[in-house]
Amino acid sequence: MSARNGGFGFLQYAICLRGIVWREALRFVHQRERFVSALVRPLVWLFIFAAGFRQILGVSIIPPYQTYVLYEVYVTAGLMAMIQLFNGMQSSLSMVYDREMGNMRMLLVSPFPRWFLLVGKLLASTAVSVLQVYVFLVIAWLWGVEVPPLGWLSVLPALLLCGMMLGALGMLLSSAIRQLENFAGVMNFVIFPMFFASSALYPLWLVEQSSPFVYDICRLNPFTYAVELIRFALYAEVNPVALAVVAGATVLFTAGAVLAYDPARGLIARRGGAGP
Repeated sequence: MSARNGGFGFLQYAICLRGIVWREALRFVHQRERFVSALVRPLVWLFIFAAGFRQILGVSIIPPYQTYVLYEVYVTAGLMAMIQLFNGMQSSLSMVYDREMGNMRMLLVSPFPRWFLLVGKLLASTAVSVLQVYVFLVIAWLWGVEVPPLGWLSVLPALLLCGMMLGALGMLLSSAIRQLENFAGVMNFVIFPMFFASSALYPLWLVEQSSPFVYDICRLNPFTYAVELIRFALYAEVNPVALAVVAGATVLFTAGAVLAYDPARGLIARRGGAGP
């Protein structure tokens, strides 16, 4: 009896999920350069750019900060979100590669529901991104960036949700990328606009003063709300607007990815891709 007819129980679903997570973990272990590259970008910003911008970009007393903070303290939340953004795109690259090599077909012809397989892969990539973020946070702490003790724990739910949102976005984009060679070009039109048109590197009130048009773009950018959700969570606070936007975007991107990978209705089917 197939999973669509209710033939699998909780144990079978758990075994399937463990297999997906284990495969992603093995890939991560065997691709050490992926781990290093994920840390190089944020550490360059923290060690080099933060030192140069410290005197240029003054950060006023804005929530969740109770006093003036150094630029490297402000930018830490944005760099944590940057790691998850690049990891989400890297995960989508692996899906394009798997589709070209035929591995994606092996996964998607499983009798388990397609949405469960995709969500399982999404959870696996999110777990990898959270690990990378905590390693970065340790390095930042050694560099002198102080994080409230409770913040190490309170930021975890925010990291999980933001990782799911960005991973789902990458998964949705991977369904539209037909060939591996097209990946870099498409990602450059996604990663850099999302990152720079956000509150990751500078407060939005500074952006509003210089360009109200860019400020409006930043407010429409879901990555902005991911950054703010992480920023507030580091201080054991909740930003309700950021939480609502990130949660809504996660559901929307995930549903879009499941639909796109559906063999009957999605982009993959129309292009003769991974669907069975």
